[in-house]
Amino acid sequence: MERTGICHSDGFDLSYRIEGEGAPILVIGSAVYYPRLFSSDIKQKYQWIFADHRGFAKPKRELRTEDLRLEAVLADIERLRTSLQLEDVVILGHSGHAFMALEYARTYPEHVRKVALFNTAPDNSEARQRKSESFFMETASLERKKRFEKDIVNLPLDIKKDPERRFVHMCIRAEAKSFYQERPHAAALWDGVFTNMPIIDELWGHTFAQLDLIQRLADVQVPVYIGLGRYDYLVAPVTLWDAVAGLYPHVEKVIFEKSGHQPMLEEPQAFDQSFSKWMDK
Repeated sequence: MERTGICHSDGFDLSYRIEGEGAPILVIGSAVYYPRLFSSDIKQKYQWIFADHRGFAKPKRELRTEDLRLEAVLADIERLRTSLQLEDVVILGHSGHAFMALEYARTYPEHVRKVALFNTAPDNSEARQRKSESFFMETASLERKKRFEKDIVNLPLDIKKDPERRFVHMCIRAEAKSFYQERPHAAALWDGVFTNMPIIDELWGHTFAQLDLIQRLADVQVPVYIGLGRYDYLVAPVTLWDAVAGLYPHVEKVIFEKSGHQPMLEEPQAFDQSFSKWMDK
C-alpha cells in the first residue's frame, strides 16, 4: 500500500510518501529522491515513510533566520511523527541527513527504537573534506579521476544557468566520486527535487561542520547501524569510523565493498540482507 500526503509545519508543506507495511522507518530527506534508492523488495518488508524536511520544501512565506537551524528541522520531523500518530520509529538518515537522524534520536529518545546512518563522515568540517579529497587523489583509479575532472569542469556553468539547484548540480557532477560503477541515468534520480538553498547552505556548510557524530553517539542508547560504501569518495575513507568499534557495543558498522555513496542502489541484495538482519534483531 502506498500513500502520499502533506504535513504542514511552520509555513512549510512537507511532502511524505509511505510504502510497505511493518515496522516504521522514517527516512529524512526528500520524499521525491529517497524512494528511488531502495529496492521494491525491502520497501515491502517494512513501513517506509519518506519525508521532506524544509530544505526540500517550498516555503509559503519569507525565510527567517530560525528556519536555517537544525532545531527547526528536528521540530519538522517531530511534527510529522505526531501527525502520522507513530509511537516510535527507526530513524534513517543518509549522507548529510545522518546528522539530522542522530540529532533527532538525541533530542527525542523516547520516540526512536533504532538509528540507521548511511554514507556519512563523522563530521563535515573543511579539514575532513580536504582529507577525503586527498584520499580520492591518492587512491582512485586514473580513469575515475579523469572522469571526475571532465564532469566537474561543467559545474560552474550549470550553477550559473540554474543557481537555485546548485546542490543538485554538485551531486550530479560528482558522480565519479559517488558510484562504484558508472550509472548512465543517475541524474534522473534528482528529477523533480526542489532544493531550498539557504537552508541547505547553512546546514551542510556550517552546522554539520561543527558536529562530531562519533562523540554524539555516546548519547544514544538504542541500536545504531552505520552503512558505508568502500568507494564513497564523497565522505571517504571508511577508516574515519574505526573508533566506534571499541567505543560502542550497540553500534554495528557495515562496509559495502562494491558501492559508492548509495549502497542501497548499487548493491541492493547485499544491502537488503544486511539491513533486514539488523532490523529484525
